Amino acid sequence: MKNIVIVSGLVLLSIYAVFKDKEKDPLHKRVFITNVMEIKNGAPSNKSIADELEFKDGKVFSKFLNDKFNISWINYSIQKDTTYIDSVTEANIRYFEVKALYKNEDKEETFVMCKIENENIQGDIKILKNDKLKKQFEFSGTEKATKIKESKK
Repeated sequence: MKNIVIVSGLVLLSIYAVFKDKEKDPLHKRVFITNVMEIKNGAPSNKSIADELEFKDGKVFSKFLNDKFNISWINYSIQKDTTYIDSVTEANIRYFEVKALYKNEDKEETFVMCKIENENIQGDIKILKNDKLKKQFEFSGTEKATKIKESKK
C-alpha cells in the first residue's frame, strides 16, 4: 500500500513537472503583414515585396523566404520579452526581440531578427554563405487583423 502511494505521488510530480516547464509561446498564432526590401550597397531598394510572417509553435514562416529561397518553418527564440509604459500615450507596450536561424546543406545560414512592439514589427533578414553576407533584407509591418467570431443567436 505504501509503495502505491509513493509511486502515485511520483507520477503526479512528473506530470506536473512536464506541464509546468511548457511555457506558453506569447507569439503563437500571430500573423504580421510586412513589406520586404532588399538592401544593396547599404541602401534599401526602391521596390518592396509583400510578405506574411506567421509565428506558430516556436517556429516562424515567411511566404517571401519560402517562395524565393525555399525556406519553410524556422525555429525561433525570444531573446527579450518585456512590457513598458509609453511616455507619451501612457499605454502599456508589449515588446519582443526574436531571433531565428535556418541552415541548409549548402552551408548557407539565414538569420531573421525582429522587434515587435504590440502590433508593429520590424526587422532584417541576412543570408550568409561561409560567413560572408550574400543577401540582406529589411522588413516592417503590422499584425494582421483577426476576424471576430460572431456569437450565434
